[in-house]
Amino acid sequence: MDDRISRRWEAFKESPFLPATVIVLILSAGAGLFAGSYTYAMANPTPHRVPVAVVGVSHQTVRGKAFAAGLERALDASLALSFERSYEQAWEAVEEQRVFAIIVVRGDDVTLNVSSASGASVALLLTEAAPKVAPRVGVRLTVRDINPLQRGDPRGLALFYITLAAVVIGFIGAVQLHANAAGLSAWQQIAFTVAYAALGALSIVAVVDWGLGALNLPLPESWFILALTMFASGMVFAMFHTLVGRWAMVPTWGLMVLLGNPSSGGAVSWPLLPSPLGAIGRWLPPGASVNAQHTAVYFGGHQRVLPYLVLAAWGLVGCAVFLIRRSRAPEDPA
Repeated sequence: MDDRISRRWEAFKESPFLPATVIVLILSAGAGLFAGSYTYAMANPTPHRVPVAVVGVSHQTVRGKAFAAGLERALDASLALSFERSYEQAWEAVEEQRVFAIIVVRGDDVTLNVSSASGASVALLLTEAAPKVAPRVGVRLTVRDINPLQRGDPRGLALFYITLAAVVIGFIGAVQLHANAAGLSAWQQIAFTVAYAALGALSIVAVVDWGLGALNLPLPESWFILALTMFASGMVFAMFHTLVGRWAMVPTWGLMVLLGNPSSGGAVSWPLLPSPLGAIGRWLPPGASVNAQHTAVYFGGHQRVLPYLVLAAWGLVGCAVFLIRRSRAPEDPA
């Protein structure tokens, strides 16, 4: 009996039924994880800590403090208040993406200046909560959007979509190179990854900007960010393929799509993300790409080097692991 079971198990392991069964189980679990990861991050965004600048000689008065405290209670979150001497200094903080709004207090008059370009979801929450708070604390409220989104992207989701396209096409391109151009050397595969990243990024810009007019993208910068994103994504798959062979799609999908995209801050601004995702997201390619693209489009002249370093690091690590493993085992593990 035991021998018969052992022989059947050995035959099952050598048959195509084993990988097919594993794929069924992975896809079944992946469906739930995919839905769960996006629902956890995006279905009910809740503010945790919202940086806000306060301007005005009366910002320390009872009314100013009462308005800020009431806004915190309405949002069920803490406002990280930074008191600025002038509106110009507060505006600079917005441009540097250190704050999401400016509260100007002058006696009983309060002006809430939101910046939709800094985070549409945060601006919406502040805009909805503030008018309910003002009457309770006895202030006259004016709400302004000082940095609106572009006309073709009223919900601020276009940057998330183009990043998602770059990430997914980036690693699908690497999958197709492996499946249909297996004879390429390691360096040749990297070269073709660079090629489809550059052309694919240009295609995204051409369709979204020139074709649809949804976004006015700064061509050199946006093109470079998208190309670097696609290259990093492709090399992440290539790295995992040399490490785990035919199952490389599992860690790639998990890292880039299940974890990276929901935590990127593209669909939901980072103050509204669950704390772990907000901390992790900026260190993954999707989050770094969204951050770089967001700054390029809406805060030109205040670009930061960190997102580029994150994308470059993932691309270089992927290249290094891929080249080292291929040099040790030239034949494909799968």
